[in-house]
Amino acid sequence: MSQQKPLISHLLELRNKLLKAIGSVLIVFITMVYWANDIYHYIALPLMRSLPETGSMIATDVAAPFFAPFKLTLVLAFFIAIPYVLYQVWSFVAPGLYKHEKRLVFPLLASSTLLFYLGIAFAYYIVFPVVFGFFTSVVPDGVEVATDISSYLSFILKLFFAFGLAFEIPVAVVLLCWAGVTTPDELRQKRPYIVVGAFVVGMILTPPDIISQTMLAIPMLLLFEGGLIAARFYSKKEDEQEDEQENEKADD
Repeated sequence: MSQQKPLISHLLELRNKLLKAIGSVLIVFITMVYWANDIYHYIALPLMRSLPETGSMIATDVAAPFFAPFKLTLVLAFFIAIPYVLYQVWSFVAPGLYKHEKRLVFPLLASSTLLFYLGIAFAYYIVFPVVFGFFTSVVPDGVEVATDISSYLSFILKLFFAFGLAFEIPVAVVLLCWAGVTTPDELRQKRPYIVVGAFVVGMILTPPDIISQTMLAIPMLLLFEGGLIAARFYSKKEDEQEDEQENEKADD
């Protein structure tokens, strides 16, 4: 019975953290849902500015004019609430971490949030105008551009997540080096392969033109170099020594 109490208390704490995280998303959503149509209009501006004078966006589903802005606002509410959600995750796992692990995890959580936001901003302000300008410039003669609002929403959400995750490269590099999977020196030796991989990812995530591929590949390479610099400050050997010292103090 005594062994079950800690487990139950952890489960109750986890439930409270989850409820707080979900509640924060709902609160942000409720405060923004009134402006759902305005938010969708703002997100659709990169495409609308690239459309010809006769082009427009359409809704092929009866409920699409309601659900598309509703879905976008809900996703945006989650994006805005990410810092608080990650804080709940941090407050749950922090008591069970060593000192050096706390020193690693907290900066990574903060930096990963910032990098995710930067990836989304980069996609919206830099990539979208180029991508939609390319798509609308290759329309065959006699074809009128009329993008469905639900299809557009699915497309931009995929790109938002793709660029947000792509900008997490420094965090991935630091974690790999800290876990002992690789070292900064080994990654530097593999730099030519990483350059090729960055352009392959850019080719997959962007239209088939060299400009948009380069616009994604270059930031990824710069972030990779930043991850190598940050990885120098985290050494697994030093962390293991700190663990041994903490365990010795606990035994004493």
